[in-house]
Amino acid sequence: MGFSQWLSLTFIFHAFLSLPISSEPFLSPEVLPQIPVNFLDLAKSPEVFDWMVGIRRKIHENPELGFEEFETSKLIRAELDQMGIPYKYPLAQTGVVGYIGTGSPPFVAIRADMDALAMQESVEWEHKSKVPGKMHACGHDAHVAMLLGAAKILQDHRLELQGTVVLVFQPAEEGGGGAKKMLDDGALENVDAIFGIHVAASYPIGTVASRSGPILAGNGFFEAVISGKGGHAAIPQHTIDPILAASHIIVSLQHLVSREADPLDSQVVTVGKFQGGGAFNVIPDSVTIGGTFRAFSKESFIQLKQRIEEVITKQASVQRCNATVIFNENEKPFYPVTVNDKDLHEFFQKVAGDILGTQNILDKQPTMGAEDFSFYAEVIPGYFFSLGMKNETQGRFESGHSPNFRVNEDALPYGAALHASLATRYILEKQSKLNPPKGSIHDEL
Repeated sequence: MGFSQWLSLTFIFHAFLSLPISSEPFLSPEVLPQIPVNFLDLAKSPEVFDWMVGIRRKIHENPELGFEEFETSKLIRAELDQMGIPYKYPLAQTGVVGYIGTGSPPFVAIRADMDALAMQESVEWEHKSKVPGKMHACGHDAHVAMLLGAAKILQDHRLELQGTVVLVFQPAEEGGGGAKKMLDDGALENVDAIFGIHVAASYPIGTVASRSGPILAGNGFFEAVISGKGGHAAIPQHTIDPILAASHIIVSLQHLVSREADPLDSQVVTVGKFQGGGAFNVIPDSVTIGGTFRAFSKESFIQLKQRIEEVITKQASVQRCNATVIFNENEKPFYPVTVNDKDLHEFFQKVAGDILGTQNILDKQPTMGAEDFSFYAEVIPGYFFSLGMKNETQGRFESGHSPNFRVNEDALPYGAALHASLATRYILEKQSKLNPPKGSIHDEL
């Protein structure tokens, strides 16, 4: 962008955002798309981009698991303090919620998760994880950096905001249900809508992908202990074999999807844990199995949970064993289906189109993955989307939860600009509905 064009856009942004909310030109179709158009250029500037990269790398080097993000939270609070952004802390043990703007309605939230995964990083680079067995393998370090980048842009324009942007830095997305605990602690009090971003290796850089309606499945965990009677492998008739019982149970669990679920209603049951025995020639007293179950509707999810318990206990009984099923919702809360609000989908397409071009807004097919952003979207309108980071010239980017996961840091400005633009435009459009221009149909009535 040329210097004269930059000055022109900056002038438009400041001029129209500083007008009274009842001024008709402020809401004109020609002006509204231009208001956030410079955010991407601001985010790409060396000052903001290098700063975001530095934050992301610090967090990446020092990964922390769910509800243990004390140093990550400390870093976030230090950056908010430096920017002069007020915040609440702690929420959900390590969570932080910042506020930019008037402190008055409308309130709109933008969210980032902070936690890492319990896995060893295999990528050899200068900023590799310094903590054995822990790694940011899902991009949450990038999510924090992008939200702080958006905060920097918004704070520079705080006097022009006609409402309040709520910055949600959330712990424990990876199975801990941190979003639910943030809600319980009042993180979204008075908030009208919330937006969330997730980096994605499957989409090209400079693109976003999402859709209206259900986009990610509901998810729950289960664990079962199957108890029998151990003994020597040479005399199985004197034992009650829990390994054989567990094997029958695992096969029967797959029938819940293949023979009981509607083929058009996506469901998945996966057993990922099987522990039992320690010797080749000894039948153990008990076996522990565990896994996840997922569905795209609340009704199907409840039905699946009920049938999992029935199949495990009754199949164990057929094999002369006893079984105890544990869902442990306190430690691993069930995640609801993530549903994108229809009106926010239309709004997102407009804003993202103005920033990236409509050709770079892609349709995202629903997947059976889960995301605790769903807790937010259950109580207020929410919108969750993927941010592309694939670049063939930089080699292969692995999907999340891989020890070879990498973040394309060139994607950071796009995320920061989208956060800032979505929040700004949402407030402006919300204000236009609350305070229609003079001469509107409301005035005439």
